[in-house]
Amino acid sequence: MLGLVAAGLCVGSFVGLGVAMLGFGVSAAQIAQLATNPALVPHGWYALMLMQGLQLAGAGAGAALLPRVLRQSLGRYFAPRPLGEAWWLAAAAALTVCLLPVLSPVVAWNADVHFPAFLQDFEHWARAEEDRLADLTKSLMQFPTAGRLAVGLLVVGVVPALAEEVVFRGVMQPNLVRWFNSRHVGVWLTAAVFSAIHVQFFGFVPRMLLGLLLGYLYEWSGNILVPMAAHFTNNAFQLVLVYLAQHGFLSATFDPDATPVLPWPTIAGAALLSVALLYLLHQRMSAAASAAPTIPPTSL
Repeated sequence: MLGLVAAGLCVGSFVGLGVAMLGFGVSAAQIAQLATNPALVPHGWYALMLMQGLQLAGAGAGAALLPRVLRQSLGRYFAPRPLGEAWWLAAAAALTVCLLPVLSPVVAWNADVHFPAFLQDFEHWARAEEDRLADLTKSLMQFPTAGRLAVGLLVVGVVPALAEEVVFRGVMQPNLVRWFNSRHVGVWLTAAVFSAIHVQFFGFVPRMLLGLLLGYLYEWSGNILVPMAAHFTNNAFQLVLVYLAQHGFLSATFDPDATPVLPWPTIAGAALLSVALLYLLHQRMSAAASAAPTIPPTSL
């Protein structure tokens, strides 16, 4: 898996560089500027978005080749059980939106967390890296037109939902579940790696909680489409909020870059709805799993 992902990442990066240089006229000297301030490069926003999308798509495509290496069909490997009911996708998507208010205290806490004294050097490095990535993200999350929003939804919404779910939930999680003979250990370890790989330590805990949700949705449903729908909705919903805020459709006090704790009545209501959706999905997916036994893919 690691070899295929690394190979796919390299191919995606190479193709992205080629398209940026040949298609957008980005010079070799300007490539480094793209990673710090794409606004300084003509067509830099589109070039960087394209490069990031192709890199991640390449990694996902590499992982998707694993079933062929094991001489299995893609469908059997990533969807060992058929999608029970179409509404599962909508319910999983709604669940991610409902959980956003519930996670707001965790997001705020993790954003201001401090490490022990002996990790102060690491904390300073991590904070500086977090600030650098935040500045880059802010420059990329500028959507003056609906066309730019559509590109953002493709690169930040669709591509991660497909590629990351194939890598983490589709390949890594099932193998960890088998290796440790525990679905819970497999889900939790995969969620931790999923969060750590983003190298954003001041958002590690909420991202890991998202990984847990995606992992259990995959375990319960046995179909990769369910966590894909939830992952896409999580990313796309936040992009749409940013777009609406930038165009004055939301309150002037709304700051998409802030991490406030939402009012507790809102959190409580969202928590109740989230629990109800989780219970409903677990019950229906468990019943479907009992009726249609899983066909396990071959171990690595």
